Amino acid sequence: MSAAAQLTADAARLIGYGLRPRLVPTRDHTYRGLVLRARTDDEFAAAVQAVAAGLDLVVLEISDRSGIVIGSTEDSVFAVKMAEYARRTGGEGKAAERVLHALAHLGAATLAFPRPADLADETYLGRITVEGVEAFVREAASRLAEAAAEADAADAAAAQPGLEAAWRVYTRRARTGSTGDGRKLSSSTTGIVSKALAFLADHGLLTRTSDERGGTFRTTPRYRAQVREAGVVMFEELLGLGITEMSDGSATIAVGWTAESLDQL
Repeated sequence: MSAAAQLTADAARLIGYGLRPRLVPTRDHTYRGLVLRARTDDEFAAAVQAVAAGLDLVVLEISDRSGIVIGSTEDSVFAVKMAEYARRTGGEGKAAERVLHALAHLGAATLAFPRPADLADETYLGRITVEGVEAFVREAASRLAEAAAEADAADAAAAQPGLEAAWRVYTRRARTGSTGDGRKLSSSTTGIVSKALAFLADHGLLTRTSDERGGTFRTTPRYRAQVREAGVVMFEELLGLGITEMSDGSATIAVGWTAESLDQL
């Protein structure tokens, strides 16, 4: 194999490690060596970027803690669309269901990193719970409902039709419920938030630490990198809505969302 071909093969191997989200460099000698090479060898780093681009992937971060963190473009075969995600988590992928899942993920990201400084701090570990995220999103939806009621209905609908539909979908869905045999109703908002956080944990973005409050999780460096890249725009949209001072019982933060935000999650 020529030197150029070996360079490309090694770059592709590093990308492959990035597509195994639960693996970190500290657990694999070869992975650790490739990460070090990507951080110190400009030619190799360029090859990694080129291979990623060819697969419609984006290199979000390469670090000793998180390894290589990969994001996908909209056209990538690795991208998970919201409809597909909803079906993966046991749903039918219907429009209302997609909105609920999107709001669950948006609420989780906002609670996990309530300040811009948290996203910039590589040592920061956010902690969230299923009950906390559900309460947070429900409160935000209630605030939006109150704001819409105070505004002229026609003007509000014309200005933010997707936003109005989003809070209506959430507030009309039961917070909790159970099946006939006593199991938690997965279609309730608490059930949907639980599935959303479990999905993030399965993909190495959160780590479950206990079963308290429906499930308690801490963030990983990989999740920080993902939210940081998506959140620059997302948080601006949240703050721009002007809904502030909501609490899940442990911290006070600002939150809101737009129809465009839902499509991006």
